[in-house]
Amino acid sequence: MARTYTTDVLVAGAGPVGLTAAGELRRHGVGCRIVDRLPARLPFAKAVGIQPRTLEVWDRMGFVRDALDASVPMRGQLVYANGVEQSRVELVMPPEVPYGFAALPQYETERILEAFLGRFGTAIERSVELVSFSRDADGVTSVLRAADGTEEEVRSRYLIGCDGAHSIVRKGLGLTFEGGAFPDGYMLADVEVDWDLPAGYGVRAMHRAADGTVDDVLVGIPLPGPGRYRMSMLVPPELSDAGRAPGAGPATRTAGDGVAHGLQSGRAPALSDIQAVLDRLSPQPTTASTMRWASVFRISHRIVDRYGDGRVFVAGDAAHIHPPTGAQGMNTGIQDAFNLAWKLALAVAGAAGPRLLASYDAERRPVGEEVVGRTVRHAAEGVQADPEDPATLLLREAQLLVTYRGGPIVDPPGGGATGSGGDSGSQADSGHVGDTGEGSGGSGPRPGDRAPDCGGLSGPIAAYPLRLYDLLRERGHVLLLFGTGDPDGAADLDADFDALVTTARACTGDRIEVCTILAPGTPADGTARPVHHDTEGEFARLYGVERPTAFVVRPDGHLGARLCPPDPRRLAAHLAAVFAPDAQGPPSHSAST
Repeated sequence: MARTYTTDVLVAGAGPVGLTAAGELRRHGVGCRIVDRLPARLPFAKAVGIQPRTLEVWDRMGFVRDALDASVPMRGQLVYANGVEQSRVELVMPPEVPYGFAALPQYETERILEAFLGRFGTAIERSVELVSFSRDADGVTSVLRAADGTEEEVRSRYLIGCDGAHSIVRKGLGLTFEGGAFPDGYMLADVEVDWDLPAGYGVRAMHRAADGTVDDVLVGIPLPGPGRYRMSMLVPPELSDAGRAPGAGPATRTAGDGVAHGLQSGRAPALSDIQAVLDRLSPQPTTASTMRWASVFRISHRIVDRYGDGRVFVAGDAAHIHPPTGAQGMNTGIQDAFNLAWKLALAVAGAAGPRLLASYDAERRPVGEEVVGRTVRHAAEGVQADPEDPATLLLREAQLLVTYRGGPIVDPPGGGATGSGGDSGSQADSGHVGDTGEGSGGSGPRPGDRAPDCGGLSGPIAAYPLRLYDLLRERGHVLLLFGTGDPDGAADLDADFDALVTTARACTGDRIEVCTILAPGTPADGTARPVHHDTEGEFARLYGVERPTAFVVRPDGHLGARLCPPDPRRLAAHLAAVFAPDAQGPPSHSAST
């Protein structure tokens, strides 16, 4: 066995979730290795839906433009039954949401994330598989095996399992993975069709039997390229236990763990199999061609009993699997990784509070439970059977209503988080995302909620309006100060804000940046802090503020605290739940190994 190498964090699995974890860790200056058993990226359009919240995450990380350039818009969905159009769903976001829905083949998502990781000098170690690991109080010792059978022992401070539905990390931790499997198998195919349906719309075509039950279904999601769709449909009996994309190799293996999920090994569907379904269900006569790949896949619904243990964590399909309804899986996994990475970065720097790493499970497992339950209901009953009003449901599908209210590291701290359920639905009821009713400092987002974007901010130099997300991009913790008042009170406002800034920097070891936004007519303070004016009043409206208020925006874009009036003692109490009491200066940018 090769000698031991040391790294801060080892990431097992280089799909979208693992690449997000590794990229965000490296962005925060954490040494990281990422390994994957496959020799190359698979050229399959498996997960293709990109939610607006994921685009916000990529904006914060700093590479959303690359994703936008490679994607196509998802404008809505056309629903047919027995050849007759039943409904047309328009995927329109409120005007303050900066991004819409998009479609992007998974291999392109991975390419973009891999390129982002490469900015930090870190590459995927391919044809390298995690085979076992052991833990102690100080770290994790993992055994990696290369394609030639050579084994290497790696010592890391932490291990993240992003290694899919048959996760070695999950099994090694002894986590339960309760749930079940859907009885039907499905076919996936990446094909081109010559129908003239509106571009940018998904297609759901069903056949209803005489008793009203759905006995046949076709779903098409548009992909980049003329007439190109990722089609899914029920598998015919002759392929029900078969189907493999050529060259898929170990990605389609069954691990003998009883988890029937993902691409299956065996004979792949032929173009004629896909054409037969189109002949039955397509709303227009059409011919399929240029099939890039096809496979049979199975669907299970399962979730772990906890998202980590000690220094080892799971994320994405290693933690939760469910039907692909609504394109929730990959997007949920990306947010798992985004939530975990900044917390591990503080832990590696010795600056994490005692409850910080435990908050990953407290915040993300309720989200996973809600997503699994909702996608199972939608798969069984249809989205139209959901009791929520359509506007709220659309925001929930966009993953904009995820909240960590009541969690252990928001102000005030609690024992757990509400996930995407709780009372977050009122964010949509109010007419814009972020207005959640009564509370300290007016309406607007509460601690734990997503920090909404806004426009119309003017700075002292730029001659064009800025968005709030422009000010938050590629930052960690941000103390966001909102000031309002007449000129006579400017000195008092400056003093209050100075006290908050001093407290924040002392409590975080200077790991927090400061941004000041002032209401129209409020004079800029005399400090060197960046100051912007809420020229159009959009920040005040979306955040529900009329008086001086302080917000702590976490690295994952959720609010940690909302303080009105701005109170240094409350700020210190909140930051004490996140940062270690003896947090020292910013972490150095360590090498990738």
